Amino acid sequence: MNHRYGIDTSVFVRLLTCDPDSDYRKTLRAFEKRLEAEPRAEFFISNQVIGEAYIALQHHYAVSKEDAKSALHDVLTSGLCAPLNGAAVLTALKTETGCGLLDRLIADDYATRGMKALTNDRKMAALPEAEKL
Repeated sequence: MNHRYGIDTSVFVRLLTCDPDSDYRKTLRAFEKRLEAEPRAEFFISNQVIGEAYIALQHHYAVSKEDAKSALHDVLTSGLCAPLNGAAVLTALKTETGCGLLDRLIADDYATRGMKALTNDRKMAALPEAEKL
């Protein structure tokens, strides 16, 4: 059986920051044990967790927005875990113009469920997945 797991923010931030080191190593060991027991296990990160981690990196670790997005992209493409909503999230992390990352994640979450995001934000409304209310 192929088990799929959703990772929460506390785990994802450890993978992003390697801080504190002892917790980071403990987290990696737990992943290794899980993969030994379930070699086909897959680990996913939701848009909500990506957004929370993005804010945590800036607020608690004084990481710039650009560096936070780069770190998120690096971990999400490392092979250990992947964005739950797929490649659109990786594109959002690389986009430097228009609305911000959180607006893109919100619009992507709705689009994944077949919905349009309604917004009063001009930049967000420019996304294909959104429209001005």
